[in-house]
Amino acid sequence: MIECKNLSYSYQDFQLKTIDVLKDISFKINKGEKVLLLGINGSGKSTLLKLLNGLLYAKSGEFYFKENLVNKKYLKANSKDFRKSISLAMQDPSSMLFNPSVYDEIAFGLKHFGFDNIDDRVYHYAKKFEIESILKSSPLSLSGGQKQKVLLASLLCVEPEVLLLDEPTAHLDPPTTGWLVDFLDSLDVTALISTHNISLGKELADRAIVIGANHKIVYDGGIQALLEDMPTLIKAQLVHKHKHHHKDPDHKHYHLHS
Repeated sequence: MIECKNLSYSYQDFQLKTIDVLKDISFKINKGEKVLLLGINGSGKSTLLKLLNGLLYAKSGEFYFKENLVNKKYLKANSKDFRKSISLAMQDPSSMLFNPSVYDEIAFGLKHFGFDNIDDRVYHYAKKFEIESILKSSPLSLSGGQKQKVLLASLLCVEPEVLLLDEPTAHLDPPTTGWLVDFLDSLDVTALISTHNISLGKELADRAIVIGANHKIVYDGGIQALLEDMPTLIKAQLVHKHKHHHKDPDHKHYHLHS
């Protein structure tokens, strides 16, 4: 469903110095597959998701969606279908919520893409996300967990084929994180989920793509195998090391990021 071939992205800073963000990124994601996108902050995860959502264009390489080369020409001719098919939830839900009420937030995409029975659909997804009681509330007045639910409801109500999630648990408390993990597991959708929290990995997906600090893919495979591959975890900086004070003499060892 998604294929990237040698994608690279860079930009020039205020001193006209070229800053590499992604280098030679290649992978495939099949229909219905849920994949974890791992890497430290600044490795390029958010940029990759924006490339896959058509918000940015690669400096080199190719991105295919359902065997179609996605470029400016393709998006100009197929923008509405593409936007409906691939939904991106950015890291901060507040940056994507702009309607006066939760009801309007969910209804916005439904109206834009020409759905019928909008009222019924809004209430269906409000019930699904347990946000019926706040439909009249302003999205910006909500808690982080509520905002995340509203954002997901507004994206999923248009029935996308692909869901791109950028650090979806970053603003959630433990109970809401548990709810989100269960909810994502229940979805029949292709998903690429970005995070640096590898401890949630096995609960969110079976496969992981890891982008290293060098902005290249350093691992693409099973999550359990990754968790047992300490050299790769260290190379990708997905583990940290600090001193422990126990009854035994002080010592240091590695821990997964959480």
